[in-house]
Amino acid sequence: MPTREEAWELLCEYTKGDSLRKHALAVEAAMRAAAQKYGGADADPDEWGIVGMLHDFDYEMFPDPEGGHPWKGSNILCGRGYPDRIIRAIMGHATYTGVARDTTMAKALFATDELCGFLVACALVRPSRSLDDLEVSSVKKKLKDKAFARTVNRDDIRQGVEELGVDLDEHIRFVIEALRPREREIGLGRHEG
Repeated sequence: MPTREEAWELLCEYTKGDSLRKHALAVEAAMRAAAQKYGGADADPDEWGIVGMLHDFDYEMFPDPEGGHPWKGSNILCGRGYPDRIIRAIMGHATYTGVARDTTMAKALFATDELCGFLVACALVRPSRSLDDLEVSSVKKKLKDKAFARTVNRDDIRQGVEELGVDLDEHIRFVIEALRPREREIGLGRHEG
């Protein structure tokens, strides 16, 4: 099993853009928390975190869904010795691959990926630019506004919550809380200087 440092190096090798790296860190944070909440006693937060970190690592170089992301990434991960369960979870986060989300880890990745992007967008339009004062009710209101963060797939958020078997409000609150300690790392909050 590769280490978090090796996963970060792989991400940085294929992803040069700051926003996609920050998204990777956000999903990593959410997945680490999800391992503890949903994964049971055997879930490894490091493994779940790596899945979150690497789920889009190939997207910048191979954005085409026809043979590009996440197929290219899957082949790269396989060549670097990543376990099949990690590769399958990453493949499953893209609905167009047809790979079943048949583990809790895969379901959690699908349920957190789009939501992380949406929560960051919600925080960025707040005066505080922070998750500290972001309420579930505000997030749900923005989910209904199709013009806000229009690239975020609301159907994937709803389907992810359904597959994971959790309440939408509870899941939004959970992911906000998972991201709060890492908000500076993911580009949120007010920064001095």
